[in-house]
Amino acid sequence: MTRTCLLSLAFSFFTLLPPAARGQDAATYLPDRVELIPLPDHQVSFQVDGVEATRWHFDPKYPRPFFYPFNGPSGSTLTRMGHPGAQNHDHHRSIWFAHNKVNGLNFWAEGTGTAIRQKFWYRYRDGEKEAVMASVLGWYDTEGKEIMEQDLVAATIPLENGEHLLEIQITMRPAAGSAEVTLNQTNFGLLAVRVAKTLSNTFGGGQLTSSEGLTGEESIFGKPARWMNYSGPVPAGIGTGRKMVTEGITFFDHPENPRYPTAWHVRADGWMGAAFCLSEGHTITAATPLILRYLLHSHAGAYDADRASAVAQAFATRRGFEIAKSKQPHRQFEVWRHGEKPAPEE
Repeated sequence: MTRTCLLSLAFSFFTLLPPAARGQDAATYLPDRVELIPLPDHQVSFQVDGVEATRWHFDPKYPRPFFYPFNGPSGSTLTRMGHPGAQNHDHHRSIWFAHNKVNGLNFWAEGTGTAIRQKFWYRYRDGEKEAVMASVLGWYDTEGKEIMEQDLVAATIPLENGEHLLEIQITMRPAAGSAEVTLNQTNFGLLAVRVAKTLSNTFGGGQLTSSEGLTGEESIFGKPARWMNYSGPVPAGIGTGRKMVTEGITFFDHPENPRYPTAWHVRADGWMGAAFCLSEGHTITAATPLILRYLLHSHAGAYDADRASAVAQAFATRRGFEIAKSKQPHRQFEVWRHGEKPAPEE
């Protein structure tokens, strides 16, 4: 039998298969609106309708993972890598996890010998309403010994007019074989945001505002607040079409977090951090892991207190995430919101 005949028979057999067996063609298949795209060099792109909202970087060449860029509705990034005027602040990598002292070890500054590494990812889940990444990180001392483990769940949620949310849930526990781990008292940690130069008050035209109606570093630093906002001018477009628009980031603490509302470490030069241990340390045991939830809102326009309040209310009522071994085919782990566990597929 000739090669042509064999190909013809194979095609005829394929067309007789039911759609579920042969897959869907380009005319009928619809991708999920919100997607996670794994990329080379240890990166994951969070996309809405094919447009990047943010990107996760976990290459071991960096001392710790981070999100960059974090784009505004205009498509321009609202965050920055490093300080605009101080090279000794290059550890300010856009949106990142760190802590000045864990069991007395510095996980904040560069060159200390400590490291935070992604060990593996549990699940990348695309969807119509959100895309969810679940992974696990290890915090390692100067000898390479793991002292703390961190589950990370990060979800991108699209809003109208190009706005989006980055919802973050972290679960901290002692490393395997350890009874406890201590987050020592510090201003620095656990989640921080370095805003774009133009958004900062010192280097640009931005304004820092808290949920309590306070403005500026001197009024806000160390004070508790339900959320924090940095808004200001952002250059959008390229070439002769480049123009300035107003956009910003609102950083929310969740009402179920311990020590809510959190104290804030903020600076006029362009950063804001949820300072969980600003007043005192916190000891984590295997029986009592620390779970913290935060939300970042990429928004158009200047700060709007009523809008922020509505976003905060929606965040407060949205359920958190859980991770477990999957019973679905071809999947090792699953991540879902509490109370929304999927039924096993037949």
